[in-house]
Amino acid sequence: MSGTSESTLTETFGTETPGLLAQRSELAALIVSTLSLDMPADQIDPHAPLFGEGLGLDSIDALEIALAVSRAYGFELRSDDQQNQRIFHSLDSLARHVAEHRTT
Repeated sequence: MSGTSESTLTETFGTETPGLLAQRSELAALIVSTLSLDMPADQIDPHAPLFGEGLGLDSIDALEIALAVSRAYGFELRSDDQQNQRIFHSLDSLARHVAEHRTT
């Protein structure tokens, strides 16, 4: 990331707490398992888009992830939520949302 300062990254992505790093790792493993991806979970770039040019997921994948997250973390990700584009933008944004809303 040439030209990107650490303070800019913190402003963009927030702080990287140990809890968030663990949540991201756990969620990456859940995504790989749920979607039967042919890659190790630690190879998912936490800041790359999950859809399109990033990980290349589609809307069916989003539904499968939402169901797996609901089962694993005890809260519902609804298909009609206006924040879904933000929530599902990247592994990092999804992990932050899960960390804020999980009940289990």
